[in-house]
Amino acid sequence: MKRLLPIAALLLAACGEEPSPEPTPSAEPTVAAPRTLIAADFDPAMLGAKIEGPEGPEVEAAIMAEGREIGRIRSFVACPEGTAECVPGELPADTVYTYVHEVTLAEDLDPVTAEARETEGALAETSGALFRMTRPATGFNRSVGYSRAQAETALGLADAITVTSDADQIIWRVTGGSGWKRGTAITFWWQSVLPPEGPAEAYQLEVRGMSAPARGPFPPAEMPVEGEAAN
Repeated sequence: MKRLLPIAALLLAACGEEPSPEPTPSAEPTVAAPRTLIAADFDPAMLGAKIEGPEGPEVEAAIMAEGREIGRIRSFVACPEGTAECVPGELPADTVYTYVHEVTLAEDLDPVTAEARETEGALAETSGALFRMTRPATGFNRSVGYSRAQAETALGLADAITVTSDADQIIWRVTGGSGWKRGTAITFWWQSVLPPEGPAEAYQLEVRGMSAPARGPFPPAEMPVEGEAAN
């Protein structure tokens, strides 16, 4: 019997029988990790004229959470330096638009009692915060940043903000400094090859454990069809 086993194996091979193929592994979707972006300083000198929208050249709105105002956002979109009038429909298709958002925290985000201010005020100053998009940054050209001078005033450190892209949404996160001080402003900016579609609740502010939508200019959800004129 010990000699029959090798002979049987040889007979099977001679008949052309091949071993069963290895099962093909099933493909698993890859989840893209957030990417850290290089944040440049905000330089107003790089800006030309602002887009004149239905609400004027700037849009301002309150940021409300838990029934109270936790901050304000003032936004505008500008054409490149040297542009006298920023009218998207009259500009080349490769024009780059700079979206600018100045976010100012409310003067008082702590409990209203004086005792609470004394005991919790210092701790509240050091809590984390972020400003982010809630929609993909359509037409984003990888240029992004914030005002380092304002960050140093508001956070105590010019490099206290880390900028990342997660699911094509830009996030400005406070990762250093002494916390965002009440009543101070920080300007965030980014660029797109698309002009704004109009103001929308496409941003979000998180501070002191509160989260609230913020309204500002935002491009359309999809890139236009090639050759289609800009509106």
